[in-house]
Amino acid sequence: MSTEEDKSAIKRSYGQYCGLARALDVVGNRWSLLIVRELLGGPARYGKLQAGLPGISTNLLAERLRELEQSGVVQRQLDTDSNAIAYTLTAWGRELRGAVTALVNWSTPLMIAGPRGDSFQPHWLVVALESLMEGKRIEVPATIGFEVDGMNLAVRVDETGARVALEVDVQPETVLRAEPMVVLGLASGMLTTDQAIAAGELRGESQDLVAIFGP
Repeated sequence: MSTEEDKSAIKRSYGQYCGLARALDVVGNRWSLLIVRELLGGPARYGKLQAGLPGISTNLLAERLRELEQSGVVQRQLDTDSNAIAYTLTAWGRELRGAVTALVNWSTPLMIAGPRGDSFQPHWLVVALESLMEGKRIEVPATIGFEVDGMNLAVRVDETGARVALEVDVQPETVLRAEPMVVLGLASGMLTTDQAIAAGELRGESQDLVAIFGP
């Protein structure tokens, strides 16, 4: 671990009797909320977490997981498929979805410029799309797919809301193959359906996209 990481791993407190300050005492350290992002999709073993967090050292990941465990945000469980330890969010930890959603929605202007050399993994789109589409409901259920960097996602919206599934077995009839910034632009409303289709490659019917995202 580098000297900088050593310093960042030291547990600090703002020492303020304020809900925001105490929340930041728990999840305000660098990488903490990104670990939460990874676990919002379900339990994950240590190796999967590290693979989903490019740039984090193994020592710092272990330190952050230990902090989140001690705070009651994360807990360990047995992965029955591999008989190995996996990490998962506690019930209290899952309540951070609202905070993550708010930050993703707030970040829209920051995402317009595109990756600019930053790393990207398609599975990050699951939390991003669910956040950007929070509150979206339609009376007639519709399902469309996105293909991004070789990974497939299915987005279904009905009267109860939007759900995003990763690497589905059966692809929807309508799939838009596009760069991540196009998918995010469409979901955030920064791009129209026609603009997104023009920037990508559509297989299927454009009206399926319109049913979910509008014209």
